[in-house]
Formats: sequence, C-alpha cells, structure tokens
Amino acid sequence: MNQTLPIDPARLEFRNVSVRYGSRHALEDVSILVPHGARVAVVGPNGAGKSTLFKTLVGLLPLETGSIYIHGRLLGHHLDCVAYVPQREEVDWRFPVTVRDVVMMGRYGRLGLLKQPGQPDRIAVDRALQQMEIDHLSDRSIQDLSGGQQQRVFLARALAQQPHILVMDEPFNGVDAITRDATLRLLKDLTTRDVTMMISTHDFSLAREHFDMVLLINRKVIAFGSPAEVFTTEHVSLAFQSQMMVIDGSLVVDQCCGDDEHTHVHGGDA
Repeated sequence: MNQTLPIDPARLEFRNVSVRYGSRHALEDVSILVPHGARVAVVGPNGAGKSTLFKTLVGLLPLETGSIYIHGRLLGHHLDCVAYVPQREEVDWRFPVTVRDVVMMGRYGRLGLLKQPGQPDRIAVDRALQQMEIDHLSDRSIQDLSGGQQQRVFLARALAQQPHILVMDEPFNGVDAITRDATLRLLKDLTTRDVTMMISTHDFSLAREHFDMVLLINRKVIAFGSPAEVFTTEHVSLAFQSQMMVIDGSLVVDQCCGDDEHTHVHGGDA
C-alpha cells in the first residue's frame, strides 16, 4: 500500500532511495529531508550520483528501492511541480526551435495535451525571457546561440514553469560571467518566492557563499547540513578519497570535470 504522509509544504524527502545501473549502484540508501525554500548545493566527485539524484527526482530514472515525497505525497502525484535544468552536454542543440518555443515548453505541463497557450502562458514566458535578459533573442534558433545564452534559455524555461522545486545540474560549469551572474540573481529571487532549489556544483566556495545547505554525496550521503557542518576534512576526505590532498595546511580537491577542465577546491577546515 502506498503511504501518504500529511500535507506539509516543508517536506521534500528522499527516503532510503537506491538507484542501480546494471550491477552497480549509482545511489545507495539516500535519505534526506530538504526544508521548504532551502537552497541546497549538491557536491561530490564525478560519478558520485549527483545527476542520478536529479533525474530520479524528475522521474527520468526508476527507483530500485525507497520513496520520494513532495509536500507529503509520493513522487508522481504532482503536476509540473519540479523544474529540471540538465547539463548543457546532455541537450541536442541542433533541434530547430526558437528561444520562445523552448521557454514555452515550461508551460506544457499546465496546458495538457492538444491545448494552445493562452494569455497567462504568454505572459509567463515574456517575464521569464525578460528576467534572464534574453527577450531580444526570442525569435532566434536555439542552435545559433552561445553556450551561456543557451543556458539562460533553459533557466527561462524553468522560470516559466513556475515550479515549487528547481533542480539544476552543474549550471555554473563552463559558462560566461554574464550567465553566472544571471544564475546567482535567479537563485536570490527564487529564495524570496520560497522555491526549493537543489543545484550541483564542484565549487566549494560558491556553495559556502550562496547556499543554505550542502549535500555531500558519493553514492551514499556523506554529510547533509550547513556548509560549516558539511565542509570538514573528515567529510570531504570520505567523499573525494584519492582526489584529496593537503597543501600548506589547506585541503585541496583536484578532479577532472570533463574536457580536461580541472577544479581546485580550497578550504580552511575543508
């Protein structure tokens, strides 16, 4: 029997979640409770399960075991509640659609099958385009944009969806300063709207400065709490293992983030 918890806006819960690729666990027994409106940085080495966690939350991957609850109800009982911004590398940008078309996709869950966008949908799309400062690109083909512009289009699509929960997979990786700043402004704005955010990043400093909580994972939960609670030498060494070293009394994590781009993460305790 499916268990239904009391309706509670403070509840985004992963309960004993495990996900498997063939014979290998990508996530194993993950249990966390994310407060409503929290900004959570998801940190871990490559292959730690960060993308798997997000894809499971939006229903793109099946659970092996465990449950996910949103507002006290099992995953799958909500209409367009979670917006997902994937890594740019996972998107086929050759598809011939305009920027406005892509952003309007954020409204499809509200429209239903075969319904045409109405005035509220067009207003939501216009606002999202303006907020991400790409309204002047609305009629351009998505494939003709720069990487940073494409990222802002996907952020605008998520905004147009008007989600309760926003999930972004490595939105700061390889983008220009304009897109980085626009993304950080978006995080601040969504905090005032009590939108819960889970965002993966390799940047410890960014996680410390801009996020309320940090989830440190390596297939299993290593630590979950405030940045000060999570970024300790013990926790980071458990997560990153051989990628960790100590130089001049500071912890340094050196990991390859694709395309031979290396991330050096420094810290005091971590």
